Amino acid sequence: MMPAVNGWHAGLAALLFLTPRVSLAAEDLPGAAKELARKTVTFAGGRVAVGATYRNNSSLPDSDLAQVRREFEAALATGVTAAIDVRITLSENAAQYLLVEEARKGEDTQVWIVGWPRSIGEPVSGLGVTIDKKLVWEQSEPILDVAVLDGSMVVLSPSKVALYTQRQLQQAAPIAGRAWPRDLRGRLRLNGARLQALLPGVECGGTVQPQLSLDCRPSEEPWVLESGSRAILLANYSRDRNYFDGRVILQNGSRKTVAPFYSAAAVEEPAGTLWLLAALDGRTQAFDAAFEAVAAIPSWGSDIVGTSGRCGGGSPVLATRPGDTTEPDAIQAFSIVNRAAVALGAPVSFNGPITALWPSTPSSALAVVHDLTTGKYAAYVLTLVCTP
Repeated sequence: MMPAVNGWHAGLAALLFLTPRVSLAAEDLPGAAKELARKTVTFAGGRVAVGATYRNNSSLPDSDLAQVRREFEAALATGVTAAIDVRITLSENAAQYLLVEEARKGEDTQVWIVGWPRSIGEPVSGLGVTIDKKLVWEQSEPILDVAVLDGSMVVLSPSKVALYTQRQLQQAAPIAGRAWPRDLRGRLRLNGARLQALLPGVECGGTVQPQLSLDCRPSEEPWVLESGSRAILLANYSRDRNYFDGRVILQNGSRKTVAPFYSAAAVEEPAGTLWLLAALDGRTQAFDAAFEAVAAIPSWGSDIVGTSGRCGGGSPVLATRPGDTTEPDAIQAFSIVNRAAVALGAPVSFNGPITALWPSTPSSALAVVHDLTTGKYAAYVLTLVCTP
């Protein structure tokens, strides 16, 4: 049950925007209706006379809405001492069906939401995601990461950091590093004009304005892994490999050790953040708020990224597909429903393997592809578009 929200005009749209935090307070529709009736009686201070209106904003038939009315009003039929007005809406998201009640007694108003799970394997009607793919840069040298700015772009390569304006090279700063491992990975992070480039065993810091400057030094500091705008994880990168070694630091400062992993994403649950780590064995392991393993997803590739986009009632995760890393790849959006992956739309295909997948903005991602038709490396910004 979601905590009560004051204000009759809180707005159903805003409430449903927050539904990923709704707990599974009921097993089925009758249980949800009875739970709302119980909250209504408590709110009224005793037995109640209800003036109720009902509406169906879900893919369920109107007969189910009629059942909601019967169950709700039957649970109140024990006598009448107070009069209140309620509005009950039958709705849904990717994980649950929802009953939303707005109740008013005089000047006092409350809102409750009760959810119950969809059947396993049940399709989600009317909910989906389209991935908009926009090419932003390509070159012969491998691309490790790209940061897109207003009118300019910063590109991280194994040999340098380059600043481009209107697709014209403005400046380039060499990376003084070491002999890189095979399948090199790197990460760019910008904070205003300040720049950070992370590579295995090397950290570079500098600025992009008023001109590009870069200073690199050996470093074993953990990398910052963001997931949309919700969660951050610090993880140690193996300096001679292409993965994180499993030593992580949570946002509360606690340290954990898990199996090595390639990439990470986070989604929100009622109990807190659920972290997803793409492990070396081909499974994506799910960890709860205490960073205890709670589930495994066997069907994804090694690159995943979290977003703050809101589609299908939650924040989608983008994931590559499993298979040979020398073949053309695809990226698909998923929602996490009952700690299992549910596809939100069709995958978007590429002409080669994905070599990097990083957050770009909270609601978009940066994918780098080794294009097998041209031999070049191409960077794409992937933006999620919710489809009705």
